[in-house]
Amino acid sequence: MDCIFCKIISGELPCYKVYENESVFVFLDIGPVSPGHTLFVPRRHATNLNEGSAEEAVELMKAVYMLAPAIIKAVGASGYNLGMNHGLAAGQDVMHTHLHLMPRVDGVARTFVKTNPTQEELAEVAMKIRNLLLR
Repeated sequence: MDCIFCKIISGELPCYKVYENESVFVFLDIGPVSPGHTLFVPRRHATNLNEGSAEEAVELMKAVYMLAPAIIKAVGASGYNLGMNHGLAAGQDVMHTHLHLMPRVDGVARTFVKTNPTQEELAEVAMKIRNLLLR
């Protein structure tokens, strides 16, 4: 399979992993729209939400529920956008189901323009999130 997310999940490609369990793999977006922009991906490949199971959709939301507070705290945000692009017409560019959690800070204009943080910046954010999950 030539799916970049499947390759990340299998360890063929590197990522800044935040969390994983038997159903879900969570890592930082390398072109984030805000610091802490995190991707929630089901382990089993499905092009979109409706190709997966209802159980997989529930597991994605359980992971968001569990991780969102740590992500927000790690980057000093006060809220977040949660989004999913479903299909090419909606802007889905990786054809593997995934949710975007985009932290937001009061007083900072919301944008959906991708940024280009350094590898060190991404590693630091991932470490902060993981450390908060251990508490």
